[in-house]
Amino acid sequence: MAFHRPASSYQPCDTFFVETYDDFRVPRMDPKEHARLIARERQYAIADELSKVTSDELREDIVSHMLDMEAATLPDVESIDIQTEIQWFMRPYLLDFLIEAHTAFQLLPTTLFLTINLLDRYCSKRVVYKRHYQLVGCAALLIAAKYGDKKDRVPTIKELKSMCCSLYDDDMFIQMEWHVLQTLGWTIGHPTVDSFLQVAVMDSPYEPEVEHLALYILEIALFHREFVSKPPSDLARASLALSRCILNRPQPRHTEWAAQYDSMTLVGLSQELHQPSQVLARKYSSAHYSRVSKLLEQFLARQASIASYTPPSPPSEVPAESKPYNGEIGLATPQKNNHLSDMAGYLTPPITPENEAFAHAGNSHFVKGAMCASPTPPPTMQYVTSQPYHQAEATYVQQFQPQPQIAFQTGF
Repeated sequence: MAFHRPASSYQPCDTFFVETYDDFRVPRMDPKEHARLIARERQYAIADELSKVTSDELREDIVSHMLDMEAATLPDVESIDIQTEIQWFMRPYLLDFLIEAHTAFQLLPTTLFLTINLLDRYCSKRVVYKRHYQLVGCAALLIAAKYGDKKDRVPTIKELKSMCCSLYDDDMFIQMEWHVLQTLGWTIGHPTVDSFLQVAVMDSPYEPEVEHLALYILEIALFHREFVSKPPSDLARASLALSRCILNRPQPRHTEWAAQYDSMTLVGLSQELHQPSQVLARKYSSAHYSRVSKLLEQFLARQASIASYTPPSPPSEVPAESKPYNGEIGLATPQKNNHLSDMAGYLTPPITPENEAFAHAGNSHFVKGAMCASPTPPPTMQYVTSQPYHQAEATYVQQFQPQPQIAFQTGF
């Protein structure tokens, strides 16, 4: 290939060459093809705008129809309770298997929720043996994928048989698929919770973390019996409100449909977030789902640390081992001394002394506004029974005359 350097652009230099692509010109698009491409893009834009306008006009009718459908296609949890072989503790194992299969085939979120709905509806109407429980789940997944997912992602019977470790034959998958459809009267359509979730977030800006966390909460709810017969509309609105609360995002206005959630459903969902399935937590820890399982785990850890925090108790006003008050300034409430003879200040005479000379004395004595009572006289007090009342009182006052240098008063 010949290399040359345009004289107008570069100065002569012997150390390098500049390659030009003048010989490889970009082919020009045919004017008709270009006009056709522009017209197609305009049609797509017009169709999107008309779809949005139609959706706004018919939203109430669409939501009303979805509410009627969810009431007609809800499973009966009480009928599942009377199953003879399958029990509720088996449900998490089957759901983990279906979630892994759903993720492996890269199916839509609505396919998983429709699969669980078909499974529960079938278990509400037919007796299911333990050995066929996984087969029913696989048949429900196959029906749901054929109903609403992409055709190239629908699992084949061979793939499902391989995931079940060849526990069932090919004919068993076909027979169970036909039996599920016949039991449900070929009524497959069901407004899933993710459909109501899309209706709830239609008027708000796109927030991937909020929607992914709401989906994570909704899939956690699939594992628990109390949410099997819950309407999907209530679950979608409650999970969205709980997701916004966890992520500290503003709630919708009270006039919007999304704001009309059931508070009891929200509380019930919040109580089941502490121990999610490991398969589910691993699924939502990927960047495709904004790693919301990690965010939820961090939020629950913060809430647990706040709940376990105990503030320090204030210091006790009266210490357990207090020394007697010695008249120091700045101490707390003076403590009672066991030796009355060591006390300084005004002594209070007894209310009812045993001496006859004080039989007619007052029943109470006040020392500077504080009444102090003592059932027995101090041991140092000397009563003179032979003296008259006024002499005995003088002897008492003289013996316990207050000292002028004492500036504090003690009491019991």
